[in-house]
Amino acid sequence: MTGGHFLDYAGKRLKIKMRKEALLYEKLDDKMVRCYLCAHQCKIADSKFGFCGGRQNIDTTLYTHVYGQVIAANVDPIEKKPIYHFLPGSTSFSIATIGCNFHCSFCQNWEISQSNIRNGFDSYAREFSSQEVVDTALKNKCKSISYTYTEPTIFFEYALDCARLAKEKGLSNNFVTNGYMTAQALQMIKPYLDAANVDLKFFREESYRKICSGSLKPVLESIELMRKLDIWVEITTLVVPGANDSQEELNDIARYIAGVDKNIPWHISRFYPNYKFTDQQPTPERTLKIAQDLGNQAGLSYVYVGNVYGWGNDTYCHNCKKLLIKREGFSVLKNNIKQGKCVYCDLLIPGVFG
Repeated sequence: MTGGHFLDYAGKRLKIKMRKEALLYEKLDDKMVRCYLCAHQCKIADSKFGFCGGRQNIDTTLYTHVYGQVIAANVDPIEKKPIYHFLPGSTSFSIATIGCNFHCSFCQNWEISQSNIRNGFDSYAREFSSQEVVDTALKNKCKSISYTYTEPTIFFEYALDCARLAKEKGLSNNFVTNGYMTAQALQMIKPYLDAANVDLKFFREESYRKICSGSLKPVLESIELMRKLDIWVEITTLVVPGANDSQEELNDIARYIAGVDKNIPWHISRFYPNYKFTDQQPTPERTLKIAQDLGNQAGLSYVYVGNVYGWGNDTYCHNCKKLLIKREGFSVLKNNIKQGKCVYCDLLIPGVFG
C-alpha cells in the first residue's frame, strides 16, 4: 500500500490518497491485466482503468484507489437497506466509497456512485481504517456493518478486511448490491458475509444493457449462488414507469424469485425522478399494488412495498397470517417473532432474528 500522492492520467492531475493492490486479477502479455472482481471482467491496458474507474493497471499490477476512502458513513436502521428478515429493529453502521460497475440512469445515489478516480474526482472522502469502522460500529451499538449506498463490489478489498474484523468482534455483515460480482468474489467473502439485498432491476437483457451498462444473467447467477452459500438474500426492484413496470415483466421477476426460493423477501420500491430520469413521474401506487399481488400469486411468502406511506411494509406469518412485525417508516413498532418463530403458530420464520 502506498501513501498520498498525485497521479497523472490523460492529462489530468488526480489526487489519490491511497492505493492497494487489488484481489482477483491475473497478469497477461503486453503489460495487460484481467480483472475478475465483477462480471465485466475487464481487460485493462497499462496505466488504464477498468469500467468502474477505480481499479488501475500500473506496470502490470492492478490497484484499487478507493481502499479505506469512505465517502459516506451513517448509523442506519437495518430496515433502510431494505432488509426486513435480518436482525429487525437493529441498527447497522453503513459505509461506502465512490464508484460503481453500473451506470444506471435512474440511480438514487448518483452523486457518489457515478464519481470515480478515472474521471477526475478529487475525493473529499475520509480515510477510515477497517479497525475504525468496526470500532465505530461497536461504539454505536450496531449489530452489523452494511456495505451500501454505492456498489460494495467496487470496494471489495476494503469490505473484506472490515468484514473479517467485524466477525471477530461478533458483528454481522451485509451487502446492498447490484449483484454484478463474480462467483470468485462471492466465494472469497462468503465466510464473513451474512446477508445481502440484491437489486434485480429488470428481467430483460436489453434493459440492463441500455439503462445500466450491464446484463441480467450474472445478477441471476449471483442470487442463486448466494442462496447456495447460505447467505441470507432479499431482493429489491425499483419499479420505474415505462422501464420495467409492465405486468409481464413484474410477473417474470416474481416467478423467478419464487423459483429460487419462495421465502426470499421481495421489496417493490416506488421510483421518484432522479439523475437522468427527471422527466419521469413517480410510480403510481396502483402499479405497486399490482406488483405486490403478482408476487403473492407467484407464491412468494413475503412481498413488501417501499417508498410509500402507510402500507406494504409489515410482516405477516405466511402460515397463520397474523401480524408479526409492525413497521412505521424504518422503525419497528411491534415484533411478534420470538426465537425465530411466530408467537401465534410456532412456525419458523425464514431469516436471521437474533
